[in-house]
Amino acid sequence: MAAPVAEGAAASAAVALRAVLARAGRAAERSGRAAEAARVVAVGKTKPVSMLRQLYDAGHRCFGENYVQEIVTKTPQLPEDIRWHFIGHLQSNKVKPLLAAVPNLDMVEGVDNEKVANHLDRAVNSLGREPLKVLVQVNTSGEESKSGIDPSRCVELAKHVKLACPHLIFSGLMTIGMKDYSSTPENFKALVACKLEVCKALEIPTEQFELSMGMSGDFEQAIEMGSTNVRIGSTIFGPREYPNKKQK
Repeated sequence: MAAPVAEGAAASAAVALRAVLARAGRAAERSGRAAEAARVVAVGKTKPVSMLRQLYDAGHRCFGENYVQEIVTKTPQLPEDIRWHFIGHLQSNKVKPLLAAVPNLDMVEGVDNEKVANHLDRAVNSLGREPLKVLVQVNTSGEESKSGIDPSRCVELAKHVKLACPHLIFSGLMTIGMKDYSSTPENFKALVACKLEVCKALEIPTEQFELSMGMSGDFEQAIEMGSTNVRIGSTIFGPREYPNKKQK
């Protein structure tokens, strides 16, 4: 009896995705950019492969996950032309298992220290992969519980990734925001300020620089403030499901 419900949920996710893409496009146009200027990453945390497959069948190719075990489990069950993003803090000991199991990993959002950058660089090299795009994760909220480097050190870490990690492609910055995963204009302004600082220090054209900020509750505002990459979960898939455990 569960199958029709699952199919219905998957179908509604495809409808929700279309609405999100339209809203993202309008927000990009309001910021004076092309409608497709902001990438929508569909974040399927806790959701079944069948729901992701429905979005794939609707034409979407960019998906994200927050946990290594989840992305490693889902990847072989889905087509190889998906562009996967790993989102959030990545432990050094999980780097090689992640890269080995997800050959179509397109981007790591985000690197928050030199150690994990070095591990990623070595793993890409040893596995013979193409250079991997990475974003440096910045803690724009000042909360100790949040991963990410302090804004005052973002240039230093960006410089390390760009100059000392030849198998990584430094692509920009990301932030997660507040403890409840919401953000404020101040979070976004802080990341934009970091972007300008990094672009100036490393002589990177601002139009070639990614800013990953904005989630389900605030992605339109984030795009209007310059985001090129928004990470949307519950607005597409519905509320998270954590069977038999509390949310991490």
